[in-house]
Amino acid sequence: MAIQPIDVKYTAVATAENGRDGRVASDDGQLDVVVNPPKAMGGSGAGTNPEQLFAAGYSACFQGALGVVARKEGADISGSTVTAEVGIGSTPEGGFGLTVALKAQIPNVDAATAKDLLEKAHQVCPYSNATRGNIEVTLQVA
Repeated sequence: MAIQPIDVKYTAVATAENGRDGRVASDDGQLDVVVNPPKAMGGSGAGTNPEQLFAAGYSACFQGALGVVARKEGADISGSTVTAEVGIGSTPEGGFGLTVALKAQIPNVDAATAKDLLEKAHQVCPYSNATRGNIEVTLQVA
């Protein structure tokens, strides 16, 4: 059963031309990038790629969710970072799939608190909610 938003606050719009070997632009002009397959997948690597864009979005969104959780918990996450590593590869069924590793550095809390904050942020983050049960996502305290 799909999760349906009750009260949509914002809708992002982007259009791709020529898929993985072309261009992607948002309707407001804030994003306009050339996309090319990475060299590891036989491409030129001259532009960005969908996996980098997904990693950028997921890391930013997860950092925001971490902030929401930290405020509720009274934890100091100043100076923290979240890095998303998005992998792409073949599936046994012949298609392609993704994996994600989220690595957080949270210098002002101990490792147990950091792990707890990550687990709670993973329940709040819209990207985590969208991918849950669909792709492997691992959480790591760096």
